[in-house]
Amino acid sequence: MGHGIAELAAIAGNEVWMNDISTEILQQAMERIKWSLSKLRESGSLKEGVEQVLARIHPETDQAQALKGSDFVIEAVKEDLELKRSIFRNAEAHASPSAVLATNTSSLPISEIASVLKSPQRVVGMHFFNPPVLMPLVEIVRGKDTSDDVVKATAEMAKSMNKETIVVKDVPGFFVNRVLLRIMEAGCYLVEKGIASIQEVDSSAIEELGFPMGVFLLADYTGLDIGYSVWKAVMARGFKAFPCSSTEKLVSQGKLGVKSGSGYYQYPSPGKFVRPTLPSTSKKLGRYLISPAVNEVSYLLREGIVGKDDAEKGCVLGLGLPKGILSYADEIGIDVVVKTLEEMKQTSGMDHYSPDPLLVSMVKEGKLGRKSGQGFHTYAHEESKYSTILVRVEPPLAWIVLNRPTRYNAINGDMIREINQALDSLEEREDVRIIAITGQGRVFSAGADVTEFGSLTPVKAMIASRKFHEVFMKIQFLTKPVIAVINGLALGGGMELALSADFRVASKTAEMGQPEINLGLIPGGGGTQRLSRLSGRKGLELVLTGRRVKAEEAYQLGIVEFLAEPEELESEVRKLASAIAEKSPLAVASAKLAYKLGEETHIWTGTSLEASLFGLLFSTKDFEEGVRAFLERRKPNFRGE
Repeated sequence: MGHGIAELAAIAGNEVWMNDISTEILQQAMERIKWSLSKLRESGSLKEGVEQVLARIHPETDQAQALKGSDFVIEAVKEDLELKRSIFRNAEAHASPSAVLATNTSSLPISEIASVLKSPQRVVGMHFFNPPVLMPLVEIVRGKDTSDDVVKATAEMAKSMNKETIVVKDVPGFFVNRVLLRIMEAGCYLVEKGIASIQEVDSSAIEELGFPMGVFLLADYTGLDIGYSVWKAVMARGFKAFPCSSTEKLVSQGKLGVKSGSGYYQYPSPGKFVRPTLPSTSKKLGRYLISPAVNEVSYLLREGIVGKDDAEKGCVLGLGLPKGILSYADEIGIDVVVKTLEEMKQTSGMDHYSPDPLLVSMVKEGKLGRKSGQGFHTYAHEESKYSTILVRVEPPLAWIVLNRPTRYNAINGDMIREINQALDSLEEREDVRIIAITGQGRVFSAGADVTEFGSLTPVKAMIASRKFHEVFMKIQFLTKPVIAVINGLALGGGMELALSADFRVASKTAEMGQPEINLGLIPGGGGTQRLSRLSGRKGLELVLTGRRVKAEEAYQLGIVEFLAEPEELESEVRKLASAIAEKSPLAVASAKLAYKLGEETHIWTGTSLEASLFGLLFSTKDFEEGVRAFLERRKPNFRGE
């Protein structure tokens, strides 16, 4: 950390005096800085010559000499309160009287460090993240006496080093580490309560939440001793958490993670990191991993310790998460977060899991996140009401909601016509990239409205069947992916509607079936065709017996692609929709067309279509953007052009 910060200060154009206890340590630091500068120069990130920057760094073993007359001091020694206080006493005595005195501590309170000084207003937290040269965030921590001018000067210094900043008040662990500790605590809770294994927790964190590393793998990577020391420091100052006995045990055994060759995982040798292979897991643990962190951030927001925007920035730039904790909360649902916290409180017996008053009030006010259009963030929420359906647009996702709950969302002629109109309208909207179809209330759809059967002659029945086919074929070959969100019963025509979609996400409490045989009929909305394509000969048994299958069996038969707990159903859909929506809509439409037509024809025709579409996509701006983003190592911004 120390030599990395010195390197950043020198790159920014400052004359830097770098102090440590021996010439040997300083020489090693200079060699590491030279190596790092060389890499930056090779990549084009460093505009000056390596030697020019090195010439601005002056190694010095005499601390008083290094501090003499300096305008900005950054301390980066180990987490020892008295050692830090000693250094700051020297800094106060030898540095410029107006110098900013910054500490890189990750856990010790700024006010405790500053309390021994005559000018505590000059002391500020300037928390870099490892490695400082690469990590984009600096966490600025305001002690109880830190002046506004010092905070401003620290932010300007960080900006000169090309860093983003967040400002937080002085609480144990500050912001980023408190959030990280809550996520780690949740992982320990899941493992030590026997809910999941270490591998399952890490797989869920990566697969379900999109974390760059699993919870326990990250702990190994950063060093279990470091994490444990931060844990102890904040716990000693009133931070309450589920005890992580496994970390304590590993540290006591000298198993410190990658640096020692073993920790939660085994590594080839000390210091050599090889990412372990993690088996995929069907357990949905995301709400457990996120909820304690949401509770923590809610407390910090309510107490004015951090602002909402800084909180989200800290999670993304400090922890490397794909989105902020509050955005995760909105996607999961604030009500689901509260329910999860109450469950964790009951099973652990620990009061700190009590939902924060801010979360409780949000639930009471109906601010549940994306699904209500308002949570920690506000979401575009445009709703159109037809006579039998609702259409809700939340770019890039749009919902078609079957809205005849008193009739179990039975599909009648009006509903078929309105779904058809809605599909046409949504297909033309550039801000909609994914369409989800679900049912109002606890039922997806109980099927065709049997009350209309009495007026049908054989010919009219055939025409009615054809109307179903026209809409369901439109869904199957729509240029935008369609997700059926099966929130309850999906029977007869309701199941056939779901079968026409590209993906089916079902609540674990859902049931589905083709009961037409019980009326002396057969499925009339494509059930005999699409069911066989998904589940083969087993589908025939469902058609001939008319029996219902629960969601788990439907999943095993290949009828359903994703299962979710009822309270996590929308979150699962949004996760799938987000993963697709960030891709090029032109490529998505082409891939869907090639795949769907390929299912209906022989391989020569299918591959010919694939080749034609593949070549056509080379003419798009999206393709140019995708290649450019890949070379620049950034996320592409596809516009559908």
